[in-house]
Amino acid sequence: MKRDELEAAWLTLTRETLPQAAAARGWPIARDHCFQRVLLDAATGGCWYDAIRERPAYRHAAPDVLAAAIALGRAVLAGSEDLAALNRQSLRWRGKR
Repeated sequence: MKRDELEAAWLTLTRETLPQAAAARGWPIARDHCFQRVLLDAATGGCWYDAIRERPAYRHAAPDVLAAAIALGRAVLAGSEDLAALNRQSLRWRGKR
């Protein structure tokens, strides 16, 4: 995928698709920035801001990191990844749980 395609897929996934699915699926998060935090944290293996120095993160993430975050979000939608567990891990990395 080209960079502009990755970014468009990311924004659609995290701003529209995942938030729209959240209520029906009983997910612990529902806001776009929460999905972005969880998926980027998982893709970078820690707090995304330790790996991606500039903002907005999606625009400055390495293509492979952004692609991995998108794949993870799609896996959450498909039910093959546990969003609640990913969220808990993200919060642990941030010292919130």
